[in-house]
Amino acid sequence: MTNTVAPADTRDFVRPGRGAGLIDVVRRRYLLALLVRKEVRVRYRGSALGWLWSYVKPVTQFLVFFLALGVFLRLNSTIENYPIYLFSGLITINLFSEAFSNGTRSLVDNAALIKKIYLPREMFPVASTFVAFVNFLPQAVVLLFVCLLVGWRPSVPDVLGILLGMAIILAFAIGLSMLFGSVNVSFRDAQNFVELIILVATWISPVLYQWTMVRDIVPEWVMVLYQLNPLTAAVELFHAGFWAPTTNNAFDAPPNLTEYSLAAFGIAAVTLLLGQFVFRRLESRFAQDL
Repeated sequence: MTNTVAPADTRDFVRPGRGAGLIDVVRRRYLLALLVRKEVRVRYRGSALGWLWSYVKPVTQFLVFFLALGVFLRLNSTIENYPIYLFSGLITINLFSEAFSNGTRSLVDNAALIKKIYLPREMFPVASTFVAFVNFLPQAVVLLFVCLLVGWRPSVPDVLGILLGMAIILAFAIGLSMLFGSVNVSFRDAQNFVELIILVATWISPVLYQWTMVRDIVPEWVMVLYQLNPLTAAVELFHAGFWAPTTNNAFDAPPNLTEYSLAAFGIAAVTLLLGQFVFRRLESRFAQDL
C-alpha cells in the first residue's frame, strides 16, 4: 500500500526578506518611533550646545542671505517683511535638504543593522525624514512667534496651504530618499549627486527672491515647469501662509497657485511610488553590497 502525503498549505507563508514596502512601515510604526527616537537622542550626544544646533545653522544661513540679499542688494526695501519672507522659505528648503541628504545615507549608515536582522528597509529613509521634521518644528515655532508679533492673522486656507506644503515636502523627500538611497548602496556616487541637487534646490525655488523675477526673464513654458516644481509650490504655500498675512499689501501669488500646488503634490506622490519601485527592485542586493 502506497502512503501519500497531502501537500502542505503554504498560502499563509511569505518569502523571507520580502515585505509590503511602505505598508510594512505603517504596520510596524512602533519600530519607526523607536528609530526616530534613537536618531534624535544620538544626534547631539556629546555636544555642549545640544539642541541649540537646530537653531545655529538656520540662523547663520538666514543672517548670511539677509545681509547679502536683503541689505546689500536692497531686497529688504522692495519686499515687505523680507526677514519673514526669507526665513519661511529657508526652513522649508532646509526641511527638504536635511530629509533628502540623511535619507540617502540612511541605508549605508545602518549597514550593520541591515546585515543582522530583517525589518522593512524603507524604515530607514522614512525615519530620517521624520527626524528632519522634528528638527524643523523648533524653527517653525520661531517663525510662528515672530509672525504673531507682527500681527499674523491667517485664514483657514492659509493654514491648509501650510499643511499641504509640509505634505509635499515630506512625500517628495521620502520618494527621492528611497530612490537615491537604494542606488547609493551599490554606487556611492549617488550621495555626491544628491549634494549637488541640494545645492541647486535653494536657487530653483523662490526662497531668496520673488517668483515675479523669474516670470520676467524666462519663456512661458519654462515658467510652467518652474511652478510644477514641488519645492516651488511648497515654498510659495509657506509664503502665502506665514508671510502674506503679515503684510499690508495684497499677496501677489503666482497664477493658479492652488492648481499648481495640487499638481506638485501629485508629482511628489508619483516620486514616492517611483522611489518605492526602485527600492524594491534593488533591495535584494542591500545585504551583499553593504
